[in-house]
Amino acid sequence: MSYRTEEVAYVQPAQPAASAQAVQQQRSTAEYRALDAAHHIHPFSDMGSLNRSGSRVIVKAQGVYLWDSEGNKVIDGMAGLWCVNVGYGRKELADAAYKQMQELPYYNTFFKTTHPPVIELSALLAELAPEPFNHFFYCNSGSEGNDTVLRIVHQYWATKGKHSKKFVISRKNGYHGSTIAGGTLGGMGYMHEQMPSKVENIVHIDQPYFFGEAQGNLSPEEFALARAQQLEAKILEIGADNVAAFIGEPFQGAGGVIFPASTYWPEIQRICRKYDILLVADEVIGGFGRTGEWFAHQHFGFEPDLITLAKGLTSGYVPMGAVGLHDRVAKAIIENGDFNHGLTYSGHPVAAAVAVANLKLLRDEKIVDRVKNDTGPYFQKQLRETFANHPIIGEISGAGLVAGLQLAQDPKARKRFANGGDVGTICRDFCFNGNLIMRATGDRMLLSPPLVINKLEIDEIVSKAKKAIDATAQQLGIS
Repeated sequence: MSYRTEEVAYVQPAQPAASAQAVQQQRSTAEYRALDAAHHIHPFSDMGSLNRSGSRVIVKAQGVYLWDSEGNKVIDGMAGLWCVNVGYGRKELADAAYKQMQELPYYNTFFKTTHPPVIELSALLAELAPEPFNHFFYCNSGSEGNDTVLRIVHQYWATKGKHSKKFVISRKNGYHGSTIAGGTLGGMGYMHEQMPSKVENIVHIDQPYFFGEAQGNLSPEEFALARAQQLEAKILEIGADNVAAFIGEPFQGAGGVIFPASTYWPEIQRICRKYDILLVADEVIGGFGRTGEWFAHQHFGFEPDLITLAKGLTSGYVPMGAVGLHDRVAKAIIENGDFNHGLTYSGHPVAAAVAVANLKLLRDEKIVDRVKNDTGPYFQKQLRETFANHPIIGEISGAGLVAGLQLAQDPKARKRFANGGDVGTICRDFCFNGNLIMRATGDRMLLSPPLVINKLEIDEIVSKAKKAIDATAQQLGIS
């Protein structure tokens, strides 16, 4: 059985008879789409198909809502791309950017110089991060952050005289960015197929994806432990003296919001410590409150040596990434000569000023606390109660304000759709046309709304998601 895979055109909901102003707006939308098709290459897109259907033009946003050029109000169940943690339209962040642009719009942090915004941001991050993290290196994105991680890892072992430690182990279906290094670290096959020039000395082990990959009668805890122990087997295969680091997202974000069972991360940490290997947590999605903890590794109860940060660092208002260094790693880098790595915009003053304002909102308005104790538990409860025994929902994973809903042909037997990506596309399009942004990763539907969402807005997301998933089941002939 096969389902449609082509990009589906955005279907405009029925509208009243158009006024002259509305007609003009419609012409404007058509012009936007034509110019977009003529000149803009979108990320991760089939451009031929997209240009035939036409892009949806988003023109403004406030709180957890977006508006398109047709006047439709859309609830953003993905916080942009996992990043708009404080919601849209926060004047505090706009004011911080404007003030900094007037005072010092740019200067670099090369040549023995610094500036107040990056100093204040570093001090604030040291306050908010777990105690061993007191030093931070800045970049423009999570992708660049993970490139930086590789440089730090190799420099660290060079300072220790262990030059053979060159291999970095990551996971299949992990995501660590779209640069050549980040794309090599990530284990997504479709990205590797378009990237024949990969970074050397990066290898992968299997992901802890219980629903899709567990065999036999293993419990989630047994399966997670077995997948963690693949790390030890890979280290022994390569030789511990040759392995520099293991990197993983505390939960896999773009891979489908895959939450490993509680046995996974303690075993990963035990193995890293046993063989003297650096443990890197990619916190680009999980950082700054997504799980109800400031950092997702705190939710899972392990202590990394390096953390990659971005997205929620500025709530997406301006681009910025960072790497946090555990004191023992920072000490080795600081005390052993030049660290020959940097970017023109490392610690950009406007980005740093916005990040400071953003983190203060998360802290002072107790947004992260609210996710942990109020809206996060409510979100998880509503999803689980609404989709209990649904004919095509196999599992719901997540914590705080992030969730993955597994679409399945036979939920009780953990049987996925043979062409699950097609089914995910069908469901995504129903969401899209129902004015809900809900992402599809294969046959998993993902939600990650702004952390400022309230319970009525959560109810709206869950209701619209149910309509889309019910419509998907109906189209597939499953009831």
